[in-house]
Amino acid sequence: MVVGPEFVTGSTRMKSGTAQKMVLNMISTSAMILLGKVEGNKMVDMQLSNAKLVERGTRMIVEITKVSPALAEEMLLLHGNVRAAITAIQHTNE
Repeated sequence: MVVGPEFVTGSTRMKSGTAQKMVLNMISTSAMILLGKVEGNKMVDMQLSNAKLVERGTRMIVEITKVSPALAEEMLLLHGNVRAAITAIQHTNE
């Protein structure tokens, strides 16, 4: 990428570092989409490594399936990831 001159003289890596980060973010986002780890605009194959991620996954399940937060969290913990919990809930409601 052509980033042009720096705004601050002597700071030769600020713009190039930002440009590099943007390109790497685009590549990793595209890879996650192509691998099927994204549904809509949500990362559904995330690891539940802490309480914050369990809460985020629960909110995603509630938003997608319209079930109660309690059921969403129960299914999330039972199945281990957002995608599997959503699939289980959708199959139950068929």
